[in-house]
Amino acid sequence: MRKLANEQGVDLASVTGTGVGGRIRKQDILSAQAPAAAEAPARQQLETSPLRGTTVPMTRLRKVVAERAVVSMTSTAQLTSVVEVDVTRIARLRDKVKGAFLEKTGNKLSFLPFFALAAAEALRAYPIINSTVDGDSIVYPATENMSIAVDTERGLLTPVIRDAGELDIAGLAAQIADLAERTRNNQLKPDELSGGTFTLTNTGSRGALFDTPVVFLPQSAILGTGVVVKRPVVVSQDGSEAIAIRSMVYLALSYDHRIIDGADAARFLTAVKARLEEGAFEGDLGL
Repeated sequence: MRKLANEQGVDLASVTGTGVGGRIRKQDILSAQAPAAAEAPARQQLETSPLRGTTVPMTRLRKVVAERAVVSMTSTAQLTSVVEVDVTRIARLRDKVKGAFLEKTGNKLSFLPFFALAAAEALRAYPIINSTVDGDSIVYPATENMSIAVDTERGLLTPVIRDAGELDIAGLAAQIADLAERTRNNQLKPDELSGGTFTLTNTGSRGALFDTPVVFLPQSAILGTGVVVKRPVVVSQDGSEAIAIRSMVYLALSYDHRIIDGADAARFLTAVKARLEEGAFEGDLGL
């Protein structure tokens, strides 16, 4: 019987015998077979693109982006610094207020406005990240005009939130939603794509852990936000360490090393990280 139980994947200790005196019979073991593994879900098939095996000319927008990317990479010294941020407190705040936020503003409350607000505040403290190069001079703009990268069928576009540093979470969420919708619907005015001093790109919206975004001139820096994921993390509690499930995200800052040093980038990222991990945005929601 023990051999049969091993073959059937059955623990004899868990089998109730129906034989004389409670003895385990062959039928008892067969009846107690481990349940069959659940059927694997059907594999999600990727559709074959009609572009496969074809040759198509670049669109005008793709040509412009390609040219600007090459010029930017060949005329600047770009590198990327990355920090890991615990946004659990923001996640809890979102869960608490997202219903009221949607009802009052008409916009869903994502993580992006929180990232934008923290970045705008840090740009005020560390304006070198918001600066541009003009010949042998460094220009420090008086405002934080934040470009928001928007993925469209025509390619990547970066409409600008003017004076982002003056807006609260509701204001930033409204601007982001409005600009993204009008960008995708080709309804932007030409001047809404110019004048940005810093760019925020949400690479996590497509599931990327993080990437190393490219800085486009005349700007000197771009912040990429990765996907927010829950995972076990070592945290400090009452002077001791414990493992807890936290909402974590990577922030990647690419910058022009001609004028921005690694220490500058680290100070900016540390300020953004501290603001986000503190999570004290109740007074900045704009509700």
